Amino acid sequence: MARIPSSALWLGLAGLIPFLYGAVVAGGLVAPPADAFAARPVLTAHGAVILGFLGGALWGFACAGGRRPGPRELSLAVLPALWGFAAMFHPRPLLSLALGLVLTLAVDMMAVLRGTAPGWWLSLRLPLTAVAVACLLAGALA
Repeated sequence: MARIPSSALWLGLAGLIPFLYGAVVAGGLVAPPADAFAARPVLTAHGAVILGFLGGALWGFACAGGRRPGPRELSLAVLPALWGFAAMFHPRPLLSLALGLVLTLAVDMMAVLRGTAPGWWLSLRLPLTAVAVACLLAGALA
């Protein structure tokens, strides 16, 4: 398995900041600043954005190197963004987003096995997804 590029690692870790903020504030571990966004809307918005980002990554993997992806690959790349959008209207958006991240991780695993995603992708995605899902669940249960 290839080494995670340092820029991907640091930017991926930075992408956890809104998740961590939302979980800590939702759990009442710290009081938010008076003008801070409420924790659950932050978690919901960021979860939806991240699902859209992950779908874009899948689309990029499918089309990389001049490949001509089939409808299945492109559909699987679009679904995370649609899931994130729909989750914002779900009665339990944080649980829906957590499930969406896990399902998208399964698609990422298939992309790595097919050789369309880089070998380091899962080494990055697994821990980031674990933290993001834990934060979404913490926010949902708070």
